Amino acid sequence: MRAIWKGAVAFGLVNVPVKLYAATGEHEVPLHQVHKKDGGRIRYRKVCSIEDEPVEYSEIAKGYETDDGQLVVLTDEDLDQLPLATEREIEVIEFVPADQVDPILLAKTYYLEPDRTAAKPYALLREALTSTDRMAVVKVALRQRESMAVLRVRDDVICLQTLLWPDEVREADFPILDQDVTVRPQELAMASSLVESLAGDFDPSGFEDRYRAALEQVIEAKVSSGRTQAVPQAEEVGEGGQGAGEVVDLLAALQRSVEKARGGGSASSGKDADAAPDEEKPATKAPARRTSSRAKAADAGDDAEEKPARKSTSTRSRAKKADDDTPAQDKAADEKPARTRRKRAS
Repeated sequence: MRAIWKGAVAFGLVNVPVKLYAATGEHEVPLHQVHKKDGGRIRYRKVCSIEDEPVEYSEIAKGYETDDGQLVVLTDEDLDQLPLATEREIEVIEFVPADQVDPILLAKTYYLEPDRTAAKPYALLREALTSTDRMAVVKVALRQRESMAVLRVRDDVICLQTLLWPDEVREADFPILDQDVTVRPQELAMASSLVESLAGDFDPSGFEDRYRAALEQVIEAKVSSGRTQAVPQAEEVGEGGQGAGEVVDLLAALQRSVEKARGGGSASSGKDADAAPDEEKPATKAPARRTSSRAKAADAGDDAEEKPARKSTSTRSRAKKADDDTPAQDKAADEKPARTRRKRAS
């Protein structure tokens, strides 16, 4: 067992260092909620009802709603200011007769183990409780909450058993119990006889959880017959809240779309699909060459985009130069065709 608390029992001037262990543990078959279709675990996330978004644990505070609908938010700083019993001390308040502690008040039970140096004061307290047939009423702070508890002896171990506060026990209010009921002596004698016939010493080891045993048998039968499946692994959530499974489905859908498109026409028709919708081209060689030219232009990248720009700049330069030409240049330009004709004639 693992100690869940360390401290000391203090009664009078005697101090007994102890460790606290959980004395009970429920045995249940661990069942999880899963998706019947694929076996995926069902998870519960803390979601803000206003933003409809998951909330981190560090952003969660405690709140109290008043009768008139107002909300009071309590932070960790507010809770730290509350008075608590000493966290590392079990303070004995009084010793009371064991039969005065109503069993309905008893809650969770813990074992107290003495420290190596506290064996003698531990034994002293244990024998004092046994010889006087009393319980020690104590206060202790467990899990940041003050609890009322009792110390009692079980075999050779001192047990600490937490108690419910008096206002946590509900009153039994059943009007039918106030009615006058007459029980005849013969009926009482018969009931007493039945009680005596079933009388015995209580031995809890003679009882078992039949439901748990039957459930384990059902599980074992499925395992033995091979009716099991691998535990599915949850997909990692990526950016935008999409899981890897969604990406795979998208890629598969795109691949099927491409295959379907290829099956409906040739490669050249696939290229023509890239053209603008309003451009309908007949299936001739000329459009195919033009399509190829456009593809080459696309491969050329930025160079293909810069060439028209340079051509436009050269055209503007020549136009400007023509405006600045002198009359002599115009005459030379007019005579050039005449010289060309005489040269051809010769």
